[in-house]
Amino acid sequence: MRNGELRAHPPFMKRCSMTEQLAASPLWRVEPDKWAIYRQVLKMAQRRRIPFAVGGGTATMVYTGRPRQSKDIDLFLPPDSREQLIQVTRECGLQDLYDEQPYDRAWIYRAHDGAAIVDIIWSMANYRSQVDAAWLEDGPEIELDGVRVRLVPAEETLWCKLYILQRDRCDWPDAFNLLHTVGPELDWERVISRLEADTPLLSGVLSVFAWLCPDRARDLPRSLWSRLKLEYPSPSSDRSPSGRVNLLDSRAWFGPEAPGPEMLSPEVLSSGKVWKC
Repeated sequence: MRNGELRAHPPFMKRCSMTEQLAASPLWRVEPDKWAIYRQVLKMAQRRRIPFAVGGGTATMVYTGRPRQSKDIDLFLPPDSREQLIQVTRECGLQDLYDEQPYDRAWIYRAHDGAAIVDIIWSMANYRSQVDAAWLEDGPEIELDGVRVRLVPAEETLWCKLYILQRDRCDWPDAFNLLHTVGPELDWERVISRLEADTPLLSGVLSVFAWLCPDRARDLPRSLWSRLKLEYPSPSSDRSPSGRVNLLDSRAWFGPEAPGPEMLSPEVLSSGKVWKC
């Protein structure tokens, strides 16, 4: 919801229709055996009316249009619903991963069957916030191989990624891709209100993004830059803006992956199944 009204999906989400079968598309890379487990858990949770939203790599994949190799599925839900969903995983034959790979049980429960992993998450890993109703209600719906699910909103997805800046993992590249694809459509008041005193993290990401992709950064609201006391980006003077991208990593990591020739037929273009920004 935004100002009491139902939020319209960003333009790119209209092109990625709910009838798009992500499980059969190049974006959705998950082994059939794993998907069978995920599907069983999702369907049982829905039958029992357990509130949840899909986040993590799946949500990032949808919002950015970049394929991901799925090693697990992240299900976000309020703390008071976690035991119900944990019970669902048990009935689906999954076990707690803790004995094999200890983890912090204060914010997550990890269920597995030896291959597939279902992460049940009710809090940020840094305990900054617990999952509330907005995480479950305000994201778009997508369809995964016939199972319709709601995603964690792009605003909360970005919020989480701002804090993941660790020695062995950094999610800021995901944040840059989110800004590139959905940044102009984000509810920035919502993001800033979530961050509260942590807005310097957002300022840092925006500063790098303005250097990385100044022309796209100019599509973000001017009010956002002024509110954070950041200089509004100047137009790019580089003949090849991708040169800055390559300074950080020469491998393909930024912007939606270009579709192959088979995806550029007139029929596919008119169907709205091409991911581009």
